[in-house]
Amino acid sequence: MSYFSELAFQYIGGEWRTGSGSWDIVDFNPYDGEKLASITVATVDEVDLAYRAAERAQPEWAARSPYARRAVFERALSVIEEREKELTQAIIAECGGTHVKAGFELHLAKEFLREAVQLALRPEGRILPSPDDGKENRLYRVPVGVVGVISPFNFPFLLSLKSVAPALALGNSVVLKPHQNTPICGGGLVAKIFEEAGLPAGLLNVVVTDIAEIGDALIEHPVPKVISFTGSDRVGRHVATVAASHFKRSILELGGNSALIVLDDADLDYAVDAAVFSRFVHQGQVCMAANRVLVDRAVERAFTEKFVAKVKSLKVGDPGDPATHIGPLINEGQAEAITALVDQTIADGATALVRGRAQGTLMEPSVLGDVPEGAAILTQEVFGPVVVLIPFDGDEEAIRIANDTDYGLSGAVHTGDIERGVRLAKRVHTGMIHVNDSTVHDEPIVPFGGEKHSGLGRLNGEAMIEDFTTTKWISIQHGRSRFPF
Repeated sequence: MSYFSELAFQYIGGEWRTGSGSWDIVDFNPYDGEKLASITVATVDEVDLAYRAAERAQPEWAARSPYARRAVFERALSVIEEREKELTQAIIAECGGTHVKAGFELHLAKEFLREAVQLALRPEGRILPSPDDGKENRLYRVPVGVVGVISPFNFPFLLSLKSVAPALALGNSVVLKPHQNTPICGGGLVAKIFEEAGLPAGLLNVVVTDIAEIGDALIEHPVPKVISFTGSDRVGRHVATVAASHFKRSILELGGNSALIVLDDADLDYAVDAAVFSRFVHQGQVCMAANRVLVDRAVERAFTEKFVAKVKSLKVGDPGDPATHIGPLINEGQAEAITALVDQTIADGATALVRGRAQGTLMEPSVLGDVPEGAAILTQEVFGPVVVLIPFDGDEEAIRIANDTDYGLSGAVHTGDIERGVRLAKRVHTGMIHVNDSTVHDEPIVPFGGEKHSGLGRLNGEAMIEDFTTTKWISIQHGRSRFPF
């Protein structure tokens, strides 16, 4: 059964329906260009219908016992486990993900659903004392109501579920807009799984559309109280501005320019493995990817030789081949932009230790050294298989270089002295950083998010309760209050 033909529709109020727009979003396989699906875009009218369906369905869902809500997520987990082969093929076909990437995404998706099962039971109220005799103060955690979710193309299934599942578990309803390059993995599949799991109609709605059609309607609409966005910092800034102007809360998980730091006492073979994975997993289309690898000069030559040899061994090609390490970028425009950036960096004086070439959406890895200070590649996010090696002299210089960016999402430090690594990690301005591991990590109960231009707020675990519920104060006067008039 092809998920692409079956799910090439909008999902509103529990019904699969055609959008009423005048044009189609065409979903292509980024590796071979095969047309996977054609979806008529949702208009502002469909956005309104989706939000109104969510608004109608939410009160009854919120009134259900959290144990009853929890059962839906248990069934959704079973559906994913039963359909794992089909889901893997969908991720390979639509995202250009390798088998390793698809396995990584589905593993985490299942872990986050397991956490959503528990999250439904976690909100707790409080009773606080009062200075007034006979007064009882109760604090309740209540759902915000309706949540708008906008997900990206790189890990669409996982990153849609990361917001959708906890929002639903906590008693909200959701309108989800997947990225137009991955409407099935980021939208249709999520809706189908929850439909099969018995989620009541209207609680999850999917609109496949584009800002060219709807403008800011998804954010400006009066129904949603929270907007959860994952994507670029440029778009995130706009989302935050529009949301704030309409008194909505926004949760922003944005880009990164992470540094993996190799100190002079690091295990070099292990650091090489971690660095190669950190940069080249899913072709480098990962917000946590290590754009920059910083290496102490004392070990620079040895590390560089091992790193370059490892990079040259990576196989580029068909993501459906289990032996492939690097598959296609999401589209040719992305490959062209990154190629132009590499060319400009070399023209400015950098050395190509490995010079990859692009053919269509396939791009071989590039490793650049001797990058001049001030080069654009040092400070921006690069969503592709390109890495910069930067030498440093001592820990202080490593910290300065690592912090020389507007981003602050992830990072890593490799050292033989764990506490030295922790001391350095504390001084790198990121929301997340890992000692003796890769820069790419996500766990269901650990707060996930960045500093500076890498976002606002946190996802995962207890942070989800802060994101998708609000505090309500109900006071009770036992007896009579005294009033001055």
